[in-house]
Amino acid sequence: MHSDQGLPHPQRQWAILTVFCGLIMAVLDGSIANIALPSISRQLGTDPGHTIWVVNAYQLTVTVCLLPLSSLGDILGYKRVYRIGLATFLVGSLLCALSVNLPMLVAARVLQGIGGAGIMSVNTALVRYIYPPTKLGRGIGLNALVVGITTGIGPSVGALILSFASWQWLFAINVPVAVIALSLSRWALPVTPPQPRAFDYPSALLSAVVIGLFVLGVDGLGHDGLRRAAVGGLIAALLLGWWLARMERGKAAPLVPVDLFANRAFTLAVGTSFCSFMTQMLAFVALPFYLEYQLGRSLQETGLLITPWPLMVAVMAPLSGRLSDRFPASVLAGLGLALLCTGLVLLAMLDRGSSSIDVLWRMAMCGLGFGLFQSPNNRAMIGATPPHRSGGASGAQATTRLLGQTTGTAVVALLFALIGTSASRTALGVAACVAAVGAAVSLARLRGVPDRLAERGTTALEE
Repeated sequence: MHSDQGLPHPQRQWAILTVFCGLIMAVLDGSIANIALPSISRQLGTDPGHTIWVVNAYQLTVTVCLLPLSSLGDILGYKRVYRIGLATFLVGSLLCALSVNLPMLVAARVLQGIGGAGIMSVNTALVRYIYPPTKLGRGIGLNALVVGITTGIGPSVGALILSFASWQWLFAINVPVAVIALSLSRWALPVTPPQPRAFDYPSALLSAVVIGLFVLGVDGLGHDGLRRAAVGGLIAALLLGWWLARMERGKAAPLVPVDLFANRAFTLAVGTSFCSFMTQMLAFVALPFYLEYQLGRSLQETGLLITPWPLMVAVMAPLSGRLSDRFPASVLAGLGLALLCTGLVLLAMLDRGSSSIDVLWRMAMCGLGFGLFQSPNNRAMIGATPPHRSGGASGAQATTRLLGQTTGTAVVALLFALIGTSASRTALGVAACVAAVGAAVSLARLRGVPDRLAERGTTALEE
């Protein structure tokens, strides 16, 4: 059973290991297949343009399923939804490895995406029950560390596996890990109290449509032939989203957590998170082009020069998590995004005469800023919600991250379509502006309700 003080040792260590096993697989499979697309296209005899759906099917499915499955976590219990998601992910991975044609592989990726959404939708909610309140920042810091490292090393892990095995092993390797995690989860994960209420199927379907239209719309903005349809899709997403919000308003525990947005601390944390992940993807997509075309670096040099960013995130994420247990998230997150903004501006000012050291310390500053921001902001988001709405907060957090990353990628694609390869410097400038907006949103939490109370709002809400 769960406890207000988290799980005892050593169950806490086994529980967090189980959660991280699932999280690593779910996040990794969002990027690991990218590098294998040429091999998949050749072996299955498909058009390379169609093969991109091996990636898109997973990402789109995860994004549209996060909110419905997080609501299901509130209803059934987070452990149950996590285990169902893990089992679904296992079956999907096995079917991916056994696929003999593209339609079968894409269908298996959809199934895998449903499982990945089940894992990610309740991930932070489970961390909340694994750690005691005084150490919640530490747990969320480790969680951010896992997400950050896994996101960064996806292509490298894929390349390593493909260097000695076929693309099928990118998916088959999940099977033994998922089996171990399922076995551990039976006794290690905390049992949280279910909330007896009906699942809101109409809202679940409409939320999936709204998010799906948004994702496809922003993705289509970077393609000349799809731009008009993309704008239409975004308008439809906006109108349907407004209708959905009206439907959800007044419900005790809405599937789309509009009730949580009544909490100022939660709303500002979500806004800050969206800005930060949009900034991250703007920079990550633009930097390889910037370093190669604008600064004249080789492919090998480019990979090495980007390394300080994820390395500093890995160093800072657990440290900032511990700091967030003692200091206001608004200050830590605002300072982090200000550092990220400064690092991006300094990167955009480089030229071909700049040394590698000039690039490296600027990359390290960006990673330091992003790592300082992430854990405190996530802690503030989950801490500003009552325990019985942890699933809604967890789903909103994961959805915000994916929507921010999708928007950032789409903006870079649009800039390249409008300007050409020289748009990489412009993209870094845009990323710096978005980071500055995020810093301002974060610091806005200092006004009104005392920051410490807002971020530890669970106790106040319960009282």
